[in-house]
Amino acid sequence: MPDPAGPAASPIDWAAAVRAGRRLAPSGPSVTADEAARVVADLRAFSARAELLVRDTTDLGHGLPVDDADVVDRPGWVAATAEGMERLATPAVIKLAAATGARNPGQLTRAVAGQQIGFILGFLSGKVLGQFDPLGGDQAKPGRLLLVAPNIVKVERELGADPTDFRLWVCLHESTHRLQFTAVPWLRDYFQSLVADFADKADTDPARMLSRAVAAIKGPAGPDGGRPSWLEGIQSPEQRAVFDRVMALMSLLEGHADHVMDAVGPSVVPSVTSIRRSFTERRRKGSGPIDRLLRVLLGMDMKLAQYVNGAAFVRGAVDQVGMTGFNAVWQSPQTLPTRAEIADPAAWVRRVHG
Repeated sequence: MPDPAGPAASPIDWAAAVRAGRRLAPSGPSVTADEAARVVADLRAFSARAELLVRDTTDLGHGLPVDDADVVDRPGWVAATAEGMERLATPAVIKLAAATGARNPGQLTRAVAGQQIGFILGFLSGKVLGQFDPLGGDQAKPGRLLLVAPNIVKVERELGADPTDFRLWVCLHESTHRLQFTAVPWLRDYFQSLVADFADKADTDPARMLSRAVAAIKGPAGPDGGRPSWLEGIQSPEQRAVFDRVMALMSLLEGHADHVMDAVGPSVVPSVTSIRRSFTERRRKGSGPIDRLLRVLLGMDMKLAQYVNGAAFVRGAVDQVGMTGFNAVWQSPQTLPTRAEIADPAAWVRRVHG
């Protein structure tokens, strides 16, 4: 994993982050060698099958090759995610180094930062069922779909779900994310530009960041009706504008995937209604007070809102203009919904369709 030690070296030791994350990743669930092989085979086959089903439902991506998914364990997810985080963090690292003059942070400082990131990765490694990293892979196969086998097995057991149904259901969601980025050529570069723009507009003054955070918590509700999080509060006004675009995009992507998995589900997943009901309740509750606290600190409550608000936006838009009309959202960055439009799909329809 690239982690240069020369000028403008990263303030985070990413190798230390991976070591800490792997060490802190929870163990289990218990499976036999035959069960593990079956899970891996199912997920690889279902991810390809799911994408073809998703293409028929969304009318996107017909004729594109179907790439393989990477089925990983929790340590494998930690390593892959750290690699993606390092790429995403590069613009912020460059700005921070320029602002502070910290060209070569000490190894101890870098290791401590890496261990802190590793703690987060270790915690999340037991939660994530799958993800698509649009910046992963290589030139031949941009993007990387990860399916975390032990977490899928753990949740299907907790829900008492039919393993075949649950594994295909998860693949429907994650394969939709892969299709979004492969069928919409400009989306990957647009996402990367948002991340770079967000870093470019960051404020590196801690006092100003704290003052804004306090004001945001005491202030009015945000664009989608919720109380601004601490993550939003520390942002400069310029950065907040970019953040709103990021939130709108993520809400669209997550909501679209949730809508599609439920639209496809009844025809291929017999127990989809039961799975959705149980999974939504599990997602809402969390596991316990420490789990819920970490979710708040890590902004995971915002992630849950993206599923709910984004799915409501997609349903509302599809109800008005159908899936073909909805697909206008993928024409260009200008046809993406704003954060306010996520809460008002009729406003997006009026703006884009007249």
